[in-house]
Amino acid sequence: QVQLVESGGGLVQAGESLRLSCTASGIALNINTMAWFRQAPGKQRELVASATNAGSANYADSAKGRFTISRDNAKNMVYLQMNNLKPEDTAVYYCHVQPTRDRGIFFWGQGTQVTVSS
Repeated sequence: QVQLVESGGGLVQAGESLRLSCTASGIALNINTMAWFRQAPGKQRELVASATNAGSANYADSAKGRFTISRDNAKNMVYLQMNNLKPEDTAVYYCHVQPTRDRGIFFWGQGTQVTVSS
């Protein structure tokens, strides 16, 4: 059974940092793509950052220069280091895993709340 467990969310003030973690279990190692999405109240879920097993990373414009995605492939873990957080970063952050190149097979975590106060 595939399970994604996120941690690291919380309440911080603007300018502070948080590090989100996600552990994927029930999936073979060398996951093709691991990513973070977020969804703010009343808004659609959006991609924040993604990282492939080939070492490439992709960031939303809002995350560039402030957020860093990284992976521990030996542990099937993905991290999101978020620096200089802003109130507009407030959202539920979701871990997303695509085990192979098949984009039709993917899994979501349960989400972790990030709240940034001004």
